[in-house]
Amino acid sequence: MASSDLLYPIFLVPWNLSNLLTNSFRIGGQLGQALCKLFFFFISASFVVSIQNLILIAVDRFGAVVFPLRSPLIGSKLCRFFILATWIVAVAVSSPHLFASEFVENSEGTWCVTKWKKVFGESSSYASFLLAKHILFIYIPVLFLVILYPIIVIKLKTQAHPGEQWTNNQQQWKRRNRKVLQMSIAIITVFVFCWLPLSINFLITEYQDSSTLSSCSFWIYDAVTIYMANAYCLLCYQPDYLFYG
Repeated sequence: MASSDLLYPIFLVPWNLSNLLTNSFRIGGQLGQALCKLFFFFISASFVVSIQNLILIAVDRFGAVVFPLRSPLIGSKLCRFFILATWIVAVAVSSPHLFASEFVENSEGTWCVTKWKKVFGESSSYASFLLAKHILFIYIPVLFLVILYPIIVIKLKTQAHPGEQWTNNQQQWKRRNRKVLQMSIAIITVFVFCWLPLSINFLITEYQDSSTLSSCSFWIYDAVTIYMANAYCLLCYQPDYLFYG
């Protein structure tokens, strides 16, 4: 998860600096073409991997708290499999960007744009693809997490204390689960707070007219949402240990 989160600022920060300083994409030639395609691809893959890992963390915590006497739902061997699976899904979902992103150069400057219909035909729609991706990998997962974590919290609070039989090891286990749960909830809250506005930003960009997109208020909103997503990556090293325990 840390590596996926790092992809976002690695590719987006130079892009934003270039646009801020020169109002265009300044790298030309084959390198510019490659970076143009990789830019959209890695940004997409980054958040797809991140949300899948948050779901796996939630499932792991659910199994540890609700079924404490059973073996972990996501053991060390399965963990490696799921990590690989999240990257495979992310690559598959994000691969259209490798084909549709194109480096364009004209008298006003150089630009990296998405030419969706040119690659996938007039019957296809980039806005529909974007909406479907955000529903599947942001809105539905967030709804799933919002349902799952309250169940975990309620289970932790209602666990019976069997008097003297409540050993130190059991108390330590409960305290540890509470700490991990608090960290998990904090990470998910920050993820929603930082990524949801950017998701809405993407959808506004595709579905609103040019007058809305050229307004000063939208420019401010666009800048704020982009840097909020960058800020999420400050937490990118935190969740890696959550699968174990």
